Amino acid sequence: MVRTILSEYKIHNADITLRYDATADDLIDVVEGNRVYVPCIYLLNKIDQISVEELDIIYKIPHCVPISAHHKWNFDDLLEKMWEYLKLVRLYTKPKGQLPDYSSPVVLSSEHRSMEDFCNKLHRSIIKEFKYALVWGSSVKHQPQKVGKDHIVGDEDVVQIVKKI
Repeated sequence: MVRTILSEYKIHNADITLRYDATADDLIDVVEGNRVYVPCIYLLNKIDQISVEELDIIYKIPHCVPISAHHKWNFDDLLEKMWEYLKLVRLYTKPKGQLPDYSSPVVLSSEHRSMEDFCNKLHRSIIKEFKYALVWGSSVKHQPQKVGKDHIVGDEDVVQIVKKI
């Protein structure tokens, strides 16, 4: 069946490796290249109406988060799973001589998390006046460390930007 599908797309000489039990539609999607599959999270509501044993079984299901919307149970796990699946990075700003502002983080995607991307997220003109940044967090060896615009920041880093005079 793989050979007939590939011959429909005029592919006659190819090495095909299937790493899971793929259907014909999966193969066609890959050959056409026009489908993008995004990760999903299944929310299982009303966990307040089941037993602890059933809840243990539900926790073993991949990509699932059991919650109770009525009692607002397990919302923290949902939030944590959403950050993980969306691959987002939180950065906190620190004005000079003040404490960091942990109330409103700057959110970047994992593909665009350089200091230059951070500056552009704040304002386009900041990168033109950028001299260096002081970073506290998991992406640096020393606390604080002076970094340039190509530095890749980590989740929940604290950043103080120093501009040119």
